[in-house]
Amino acid sequence: MSVIALFGAGGKMGIRLGTNLKKAGADVRPVEVSDAGRERLKSLLGWDAIDASAAIREADTVILAVPDTLIGRVATGMIKDLKPGTMVIILDAAAPYAGHLPKRDDITYFVTHPCHPPIFNDETDMAAKRDFFGGIAAKQHIVCALMQGPESDYAKGEEISRMIWAPVMRSHRVTTEQMAILEPGLSETLCASLLDVMREALDEVVRRGVPREAARDFLLGHMNVLGAVIFKEVDGVFSDACNKAIEFGKPVLMRDDWKRIFEPQEILDSVKRIT
Repeated sequence: MSVIALFGAGGKMGIRLGTNLKKAGADVRPVEVSDAGRERLKSLLGWDAIDASAAIREADTVILAVPDTLIGRVATGMIKDLKPGTMVIILDAAAPYAGHLPKRDDITYFVTHPCHPPIFNDETDMAAKRDFFGGIAAKQHIVCALMQGPESDYAKGEEISRMIWAPVMRSHRVTTEQMAILEPGLSETLCASLLDVMREALDEVVRRGVPREAARDFLLGHMNVLGAVIFKEVDGVFSDACNKAIEFGKPVLMRDDWKRIFEPQEILDSVKRIT
């Protein structure tokens, strides 16, 4: 079994990952620099944080559960001390795609990210239904990329990814570039922006006199049924009236060149802003 050094172990993400690693019986060396994080680590997981150099010395896998803006700095600070063959796991494609990982040819870089629990699911337990992020009770899919390292390391990285994001359904293998298209491109630049516009639209119809609770119930209910049809979750079609509304609405709401957000330079500019 791998010995895993978990950097940022006392942070929000570190606690999530550490909880699942503890459940899986993983051999973890927790690293946390802040006093508040060390206290959380002790109170929530019963772990005492150890010195980074000691953790690196004992580990064959390092997970960086730190903010995107710190990935480059943390990775650069440890790079010379990593043993040959060490796997470094990054939880988002932004920093790797932006070129913030230091060069060293004898280690493995593995990138993984959750898809988060799907809107259309079969969860019946209330804890799972309310686990919107995933990694606690709700099942989710994940994406994984072997950015650098021997092909044989993919299975190891995927196994650890399934542990930290558990419970996991499908695991999709993608490239680092494809993961950057998925996030920030598809999930944040596109989806989060459109959802934010929908929330603004909700505020607008309330301003025009519709009761907020009625407007919210109406919008979320229609998101459910319209989404089920659009994404082929059900075998259905829209009414002629709905199709005409879409035909009118898309040109009003969307620029003709909106798909440029997926162009390589646009994705690179986006991840540079993030990191």
